[in-house]
Amino acid sequence: MKAVAILSGGLDSTVSLAAAREEMDVVLALTFDYGQRAAMRECDASRKIARLYRIPHRVISLPWLSRITDTALVNRRAALPRNEMSTRSAKAVWVPNRNGVFIEVSAAHAESLGAARLVTGFNREEAATFPDNSGAYMRAVSRALSYSTANGVRVVSFTGRLDKRGIVRLGRRLGAPLHLVWPCYEGGRRWCGTCESCLRSLRALDV
Repeated sequence: MKAVAILSGGLDSTVSLAAAREEMDVVLALTFDYGQRAAMRECDASRKIARLYRIPHRVISLPWLSRITDTALVNRRAALPRNEMSTRSAKAVWVPNRNGVFIEVSAAHAESLGAARLVTGFNREEAATFPDNSGAYMRAVSRALSYSTANGVRVVSFTGRLDKRGIVRLGRRLGAPLHLVWPCYEGGRRWCGTCESCLRSLRALDV
């Protein structure tokens, strides 16, 4: 079965892609640049990961998405929450319907390529504060896509039922290139180590 992968260059999407390759023919990896702080780092990491797996890679620019929100992910004047993993910190980095936008755009690419699956890097841990990471969301959006795509594209995630530690274990078992991932919200030379995404990833990698 042919699939398209949404690849941010982070831990979850990289491991989900690695797992998808065991079962599917991944014909394209898509990365989105919506003006986020780490856009260059995410695109660079994704390019390297896709090249390693010999998967065609495309960056989709969505400049309008950053213009309709003041989230700390795109507003460099806003302070990113530090050393915190909570509903408050999740709200500070929320981008309006981001995953919904990514999925709809990616589904159009998938349909055009005859791919019936869309691979995402959702996870159980973040679903607690980000509902668009949940299994319920995947089922709901897949049902919607059954109406809007002629080939009935479905959203799948090989990490969706796992927490971050489980994702790291799966990634290591599959030989996923964890050394290439960029989970940090910042776009500096190194992971900042204090944003919510860094905290979750560093905790998981210490297993």
